[in-house]
Amino acid sequence: MKKNILVTGGAGYIGSILVPELLKLGHKVTVVDNFMFSQTSLNHCCSHPNFKIINCDIRHEKLITPHYLSSEVIIPLAGYVGAPLCNKDMTGAQTVNHDAIMFMLDAVKDDQIVLMPTTNSAYGSGNKDNFCDEKSPLNPISKYALDKVAVEKKLMERNNSISFRLATVFGMSPKMRIDLLVNDFVYRALKDGFIVLYESHFKRNYIHVKDVASVFIHALNNFEIMKGEIFNVGLSDANLSKLELCERIKLQIKNFIIMDAPMAKDPDQRNYIVSNKKIESTGWRPKHTLDDGIFELMKGYKMLVNSKYGNV
Repeated sequence: MKKNILVTGGAGYIGSILVPELLKLGHKVTVVDNFMFSQTSLNHCCSHPNFKIINCDIRHEKLITPHYLSSEVIIPLAGYVGAPLCNKDMTGAQTVNHDAIMFMLDAVKDDQIVLMPTTNSAYGSGNKDNFCDEKSPLNPISKYALDKVAVEKKLMERNNSISFRLATVFGMSPKMRIDLLVNDFVYRALKDGFIVLYESHFKRNYIHVKDVASVFIHALNNFEIMKGEIFNVGLSDANLSKLELCERIKLQIKNFIIMDAPMAKDPDQRNYIVSNKKIESTGWRPKHTLDDGIFELMKGYKMLVNSKYGNV
């Protein structure tokens, strides 16, 4: 059944992959985005009759509320994503990641569907075996993870919600993010030829951005069996340490030098092995491997050169 879907932050890293796919399936899609990065990632959607764009900040309650109330499905992607950005602008992080989402959850009606991306960084360092499933206790450390935990708690008080605890996302997107771990490491391998790791033994899970888009579509198609639940979303064969990730990159970029030094700490202190069995039990499977993503990034970085502060 075709839906009237609102995607906040729809011009961002995940949204610019998800929105075109929703349109292909015949859904009516409204994107709310404040275009804080001056991105043009949805230009190719403008000719589609079912596509609508609203240039608006989700903190503008008066403007955003009618769009919430007129939608059958809400996918709130707008946010200050990741610990570094949240630490840089803690006021922005608080008002966007926490306050604006809490307002949305109060504003929407109970029969509306909310599909929410959260984060598995909230697991912190897991249990003594570093193993985490959806029933594992949460140990959020960063501002980003703390806000996501608070939002998820309120989200799951609703009848028609699903929370996706996303692994670290990677892959090319029209609105690219080079700062994500896999994307960053591949960029360093290509452009610098070396990397210096800290806490190189820390493990985390990974997922391709296209598979993140596919899990939202899977939830739309299987909502009745998935509603009211929390799901980890990641690659079950990609619970890797930073060092192991670099070694996988080195298989494709041979002249990549890897050095280990105790120089800093991960702001999330994430170190865990994540189970994705619950989402897989619903019939969803990721289609893009970590090696696929590394190969894709190698091609993509031939087009992306960070020359803002350079002379070549």
